Amino acid sequence: MNNIKYFFQFLIIIFLFSIFKILGLKTSSFIGGKLFEFLGPFFRSNKLIYSNIKKAFPDLSLENTKKIKNKMWNNYGRVFAEYMFLKKLRKNRSENLIIDGKQILDDIKNNNQKVIFISGHFSNFELMAMFIEKSGIKLSAIYRPLNNVFLNIIMERIRKKYICKNQIKKGIGGLKELIRLYKEGYSTALMVDQRVSEGIKSYFFNEKAFTTTIPAQLVKRYNLPIVPIFIERVEDVKFKMKVYEPIHFSKESSMNDITDNLNKIIENLILKNPNHWIWSHNRWK
Repeated sequence: MNNIKYFFQFLIIIFLFSIFKILGLKTSSFIGGKLFEFLGPFFRSNKLIYSNIKKAFPDLSLENTKKIKNKMWNNYGRVFAEYMFLKKLRKNRSENLIIDGKQILDDIKNNNQKVIFISGHFSNFELMAMFIEKSGIKLSAIYRPLNNVFLNIIMERIRKKYICKNQIKKGIGGLKELIRLYKEGYSTALMVDQRVSEGIKSYFFNEKAFTTTIPAQLVKRYNLPIVPIFIERVEDVKFKMKVYEPIHFSKESSMNDITDNLNKIIENLILKNPNHWIWSHNRWK
């Protein structure tokens, strides 16, 4: 039954992608945003979204909570439409993206340094790994396959071709591939803001949530520095990506300490621009 549902979803999405391709980047991004503002609440519970926002902003008024929700759906829709233009965005980076902290990326590249880039689902999150790789850094990126098997085939192809060539599926097999690439000189990029089935409970906005331990495992095993990345949409299809200074954890730091610290970093990045984080996931389940 699920496969039938996924197949029809696939057909609708391919149809929309075809329309977007004709309309162009800026128009498609605008339409995608408005489309998701309207359709989003039919697919995700407003109650869940409001509950999640309240965890971060307990004193926020209902009116401002609604504004964050609407802007989140708008950004989500824009990201959806922009998948059809990743080739263009990769080619014309200077027209659409400003990088704050480019020297940090240059130093990592020139010193053949291996690091762990961490971030969350901010703005058009796909652009972060894209431009890290384009800067010349040898990179592998961890991703979670889509539930829709039909659509996942297309998305994996897009990600490998335009975002990051070395896409690693989340899971035990993926961790082995990650270690193999590390030994070949590759850095790693991953999102640490989503709920996982295997992980530890770590405080996130004052409530414990299952959180990935992959960064902490790599830090403990290989003494790698953590480099946080943040991206925000500053106007329509123009973005600003911030690369932060590498963080070096001491050998005495526990996996829990490292994971707690990374969650706190993500918290602060969310607070910087809550409109562009995906509040619709059941992060605290």
